[in-house]
Amino acid sequence: MKIKYFIGIVIISAILSTQILAGNMNVKEIVSKMTLEEKAALVVGARTGGGFGGDGATAVATTERLVDGAAGTTAGISRLEIPPMVLADGPAGLRISPTRRIDPNNTFYCTAFPISTLLASTWDTELVNKVGQAMGNEILEYGVDILLAPALNIHRNPLCGRNFEYYSEDPLVTGKITAAMVKGIQSKGVGTSIKHYAANNQETNRMRIDTIVSERALREIYLEGFRIAVEEAQPWTVMSSYNKINGSFASESHDLLTKVLRDDWGFKGFVMTDWGGGSNPAAQMAAGNDLLMPGSPNQTQSIIAAVKDGTLKESVLDTNIERILNILNKTPRYKKYNFTNKPDLKTNAQTARQAGADGIVLLKNNNSALPFSGGVKNIAAFGNTSYSLIKGGTGSGNVNAAYTIALIEGLQNGGYSVNESVKKAYDDNRQTSAPAGGARGGRGGGMMGGGQSAPEMAVAADLIQKAADESDIAIVTIGRNSGEFSDRQKDGDFYLTDIEKSLIKSVSGAFKAKGKKTVVILNIGGVVETISWRDDPDAILLAWQPGQEAGNAIADVISGKVNPSGKLADTFPVKYEDVPSAENFPGKTTETPNIQPAANRGGRGGGMMGGFGGGGGRGGGGPSEVIYEEDIYVGYRYYNTFKKDVAYEFGYGLSYTTFDYSNVKVSSNKFSDKVTVSVDVKNSGKAAGREVVQVYLSAPAVKLNKPGEELAAFGKTKLLQPGASETLNFDLNARDLASFDTASSSWIAENGNYVVKVGASSRNIKGTASFALDKELVVKKESKALSPQKQINVMRP
Repeated sequence: MKIKYFIGIVIISAILSTQILAGNMNVKEIVSKMTLEEKAALVVGARTGGGFGGDGATAVATTERLVDGAAGTTAGISRLEIPPMVLADGPAGLRISPTRRIDPNNTFYCTAFPISTLLASTWDTELVNKVGQAMGNEILEYGVDILLAPALNIHRNPLCGRNFEYYSEDPLVTGKITAAMVKGIQSKGVGTSIKHYAANNQETNRMRIDTIVSERALREIYLEGFRIAVEEAQPWTVMSSYNKINGSFASESHDLLTKVLRDDWGFKGFVMTDWGGGSNPAAQMAAGNDLLMPGSPNQTQSIIAAVKDGTLKESVLDTNIERILNILNKTPRYKKYNFTNKPDLKTNAQTARQAGADGIVLLKNNNSALPFSGGVKNIAAFGNTSYSLIKGGTGSGNVNAAYTIALIEGLQNGGYSVNESVKKAYDDNRQTSAPAGGARGGRGGGMMGGGQSAPEMAVAADLIQKAADESDIAIVTIGRNSGEFSDRQKDGDFYLTDIEKSLIKSVSGAFKAKGKKTVVILNIGGVVETISWRDDPDAILLAWQPGQEAGNAIADVISGKVNPSGKLADTFPVKYEDVPSAENFPGKTTETPNIQPAANRGGRGGGMMGGFGGGGGRGGGGPSEVIYEEDIYVGYRYYNTFKKDVAYEFGYGLSYTTFDYSNVKVSSNKFSDKVTVSVDVKNSGKAAGREVVQVYLSAPAVKLNKPGEELAAFGKTKLLQPGASETLNFDLNARDLASFDTASSSWIAENGNYVVKVGASSRNIKGTASFALDKELVVKKESKALSPQKQINVMRP
């Protein structure tokens, strides 16, 4: 039967209206009835021409374009009553088309939640789970089966263009936040696809770059978040990454997808490629990559040929299919869920607002500039993004939301007025220099979001002086946007432009001369340099990209309605050259690019993603290899161990109140199975607030070198009223003590003294305790996998 795709949500006709197997399908029986052609069709996505509509027909597979704007659809086989699955992006919320030709009188907007880096900055797994449930509500009610998220690659370098989609430089924070998100989403009966597995830490030449990395760094840094998410939350699917790891494409690596993911961790779902990932369909099947997305007829024919010539065993293909069908059995579409297209967008927006406020990090607050005092009525808002906040990044992480609350709108909702002269100057400037494509989101910007922000406006000195005379306080908002396909730049991105620094200095000086204060708000998706300008303003508020309720979330914090409790999940270095990966990011050229046929690459939407374009494509030169010479010394593991000065350390964040730590202790001075760390936290200030408590562990270095300390656990207090206290307890087990020993391919805890450091950040330790391990403990033996094929000159203390 010919495959037909229709724009929009359609009534699922013959495929789904026929009788589907009642209850749980008998997977093995279905596989036994499938022809080779049907098997090959099922493991290859039902690609649509140009991404939206078109013909992806085979002789045996039938499906329809079920949700307009979804990233892809799996094939359905009507003869066996196998329905398709709908897959859609992304990390900050469901990304589908907000309008449909088949239903022009309704809209299908989704909630743009705060970016992942902000969610990690909450250090609040319960809140992240709540966000996941809200996402799950929209996924379910809009007829999607699997969300292509969360994304959890490590923030190896601040210039990675997609860091906003990822959580942190630390694998524990990354894993715990990911597990909470997965549990929240999947509690609604829909699936997730954690991505991009693995070591996909740049956009530059992402489809052909070979990541050369040690087994230890892989296990301790780049795989660890995935392990935590798999073992604690069992995501329905995993998405393999584009890049090679030590010589093999991730989607063709049996070590990565079978030995590590399934044998070592016990993953029970199926693996899909990123869109167009890999180059050899038979090798992908054999490696354990079960589904090729978005799919092409060439891939289907390649698999059939491989089985016939003996290159691919049909029993391997059967296993791939069984994994897919076992997940299909859980989906709303298989269960014939009657989705409504009416998710609870109002409640979900309030969840987005709460999360946005709770992940904001207060970096500086001299002279109690924040929260605004009762005397603040009129605000002079400088900076382009004061008037058009960036809700989130671009690419597949973009969300088509119905609105984005601007900062001035949030301020006005909070009862403040804004300086009209300053506002008019920015309104006039936007009319002549607005970025193409609606970069900051809202209704416009297309499916993948827009481009970069407009250049910052140079503000006349007389306007600044006039504002200082008229207004009670100044805000300067600095905006940054990035996304899929390219990495960030140092100049004018990581480093502020001369115009931006001059604006901060001029406004701060003019308002200080009048006895008034200035607050800088950073509306950014990734780390920026701050040392060169941070002394000028009275306060700095790191708002990240807070989603569609951005202006309201920021206003909640600066007004004092919400006490900021966010803490950095990344280090802010003094300068880019201090970043441990600065010398080898994004890699070097070692070979002539092997450009694959376009028919094998696919894409999420033809021209929309243009064969992955820019720095993301397979061809066009550029680096072909990146060597992770910093090894395990990523983020604070490097800065603290090598005693490098930083602008703001990992775990840092201020509050409107103060907290006292006391009674830091361990349950035993000898380790046996586990040890419990406890600490009392008291609100010693004058405002109600919450505190993120961080537990670091310094381990003995006997035969393995170790970072100065590593995060071993974390927690967040309840809302403590002034004078109130809470005791937090943290259990550390043998795995929390262990490091990966490459020689034995084992996690080992070395004998010696372990120092527990409990603090408000990685460099603000409030109390210590210690315990001893009398003899080396082999915690777990792992598969020997992913060995580098060349020598790495790894960093050592």
